[in-house]
Amino acid sequence: MVSKEITIHYIKGLHARPAAMFVQKADSYKSSVWIEKDDEWRVNAKSLVSVLALGITQGMTITLIADGVDEAEAIDGLTQWFEKGFAD
Repeated sequence: MVSKEITIHYIKGLHARPAAMFVQKADSYKSSVWIEKDDEWRVNAKSLVSVLALGITQGMTITLIADGVDEAEAIDGLTQWFEKGFAD
C-alpha cells in the first residue's frame, strides 16, 4: 500500500468536471485507489459519486492511497495529474 498527501490548489476545487476526469484517471490503474479526507473519510476514487461527496475545495489536503500491482505508478500518476492542474 502506498499513500501520499496532496493539497488542492485549483481555485474551484474538485468540482464535477475535474472529478469525473480524476475518476477516469484513477480507473485506468489496476490497483484499488482511495481518497482520504481529514483522516476520517475514505472513499473509492473510482466512484464519481463518492469523490463528489467529499466536497474537495481549494486549500484542502487529501491523501491518495493505492493498493495493488501498480500502486506506485497510480500514486505518481494521480499526483502529477493534480500538480499539472488536472491535465494529462
